[in-house]
Amino acid sequence: MSELTSNPVSKVKASKVIAPAVIGLGVVAVLFYREFDSLVFSQITFTLTSALWLFVALLCMVGRDLGYMIRIRVLSDNKLSWYQAFRVIMLWEFTSAITPSSIGGTSVATLYVHKEGISVGRSSAIVMMTSLLDELYFVLMFPLLMLIVGAHRLFAIPDSPGWTHGIMLVALIGFTIKLIWVIALTYGLFHNPRGLSKIIYKIFHLPLLRRWKRAAGKAALDIVVSSEEMKSKSLKFWIKALIGTFLSWTSRYWVVNFMLLAFFAVHEHFLIFSRQLVMWIALLITPTPGGSGVAEFTFDIFLDEFIPIAGLTIAMAFLWRLISYYPYLIIGAFLVPKWVNDKFN
Repeated sequence: MSELTSNPVSKVKASKVIAPAVIGLGVVAVLFYREFDSLVFSQITFTLTSALWLFVALLCMVGRDLGYMIRIRVLSDNKLSWYQAFRVIMLWEFTSAITPSSIGGTSVATLYVHKEGISVGRSSAIVMMTSLLDELYFVLMFPLLMLIVGAHRLFAIPDSPGWTHGIMLVALIGFTIKLIWVIALTYGLFHNPRGLSKIIYKIFHLPLLRRWKRAAGKAALDIVVSSEEMKSKSLKFWIKALIGTFLSWTSRYWVVNFMLLAFFAVHEHFLIFSRQLVMWIALLITPTPGGSGVAEFTFDIFLDEFIPIAGLTIAMAFLWRLISYYPYLIIGAFLVPKWVNDKFN
């Protein structure tokens, strides 16, 4: 069996952009049909200020990818060039966009990094470090923002009061799982990698979890391989990696704020930012590619109160996805065939 057909990247095809695009656009079309009112849209005026804030929203997407590129170059000790870093990030984002959010692009990220000239062990370490840094961002930012905006305000959905307790429960469960994972991963990577890998191996041999034992076994092996790599890094190295992580995730969440500023007066920026962290947890368990359809639906629930003109929420949700999601489908559709041909043929 050839390398191309025996590894996970063989399932990453440009043609797979069709499913998430159809699902996302289909949900938007249905919700839009239900809420469309020509009088509502007549209240929107597009000005030079609107164009400016939309441009800033696009710059935030640039900041998101730049942060990821800075981080992956730091984690690779600058062995990856800027173009290679860009290519890996685009492939990674494309894979995330065409697979269910619960799977994401991490499943083939090690291969993307390895094929750019980094050893398998080092590639595993880089992907493991990105996972740790991403989860650490959430674990630090979520309680901080909850203190700033208040738990009641964060979880209270005015137009959907029945969702409040459910959303709070999901968010707290998600936060607890992430916190446990960060603590366990930190302990394993920096203190006892073999001990943690054995625990993971045993847990995923339980009857209810056995179906994931193969993936868990790989994660356990990656922890052992990555440990020595990570323990040797300096404080300066970790500060740089954290800066890249903070830039990428913060830029990602500020897209909505600036997009809304293009059309409305916005006063509760930290609350909008905080709600998106909660949305992120909800999207992690979605079965659709890249959260298509579910993302637009959650936007309607979580952020409707910040859009003063009733009936425009779905249009704003579509604009948000147009800025933050569909570009990766388009870039990936062009990039993947050439990359696969260059690296495997």
